Amino acid sequence: MKKLSFVLILLLNLVGAASASHLDIESHPSCAYCGMDRGKFAHSRVLIEYDDGTSFGACSLHCAAVDLANKIDKAPKTITVGDYRTKTLIDAEKAVWVLGGKKAGVMTGNAKWAFAEKGAAEEFIQENGGAVVTFDEAIKAAYEDMYRDTKQIRERRKMKRSQMQKGGQ
Repeated sequence: MKKLSFVLILLLNLVGAASASHLDIESHPSCAYCGMDRGKFAHSRVLIEYDDGTSFGACSLHCAAVDLANKIDKAPKTITVGDYRTKTLIDAEKAVWVLGGKKAGVMTGNAKWAFAEKGAAEEFIQENGGAVVTFDEAIKAAYEDMYRDTKQIRERRKMKRSQMQKGGQ
């Protein structure tokens, strides 16, 4: 009986943790900058909590970097990011980041993925390439990639609009 009680308590804690880790998606269902569904991109989403009590939910490190640059007078209190494998939010500064590789990034040509565990990051690198970096290196790369990524996003959206207009005629 004690074993069953322990298992039930453990299961309830896991279910509670899983649902709590996705509450940010209910609060911020889509990215304010690009409109992407943060639930669909739970593996790359970012949640920034500022020191004034406000928060921002992004689909990716790219859009989080845009918000951090736009809100220069606000200090981030916490930055959490979706673990690539589990999709649960983890501390961005403690995460093991993988930069680059052959797997297409979210809103960027130079992918940036976060992992809770180094082993998962190393396994990802074995399959897809890339290199382990710190959060500071990943966010720096997001800023350095901003011009090229923004230009590519604009070109893709322009092409989509053009295709939609041709299809509607």
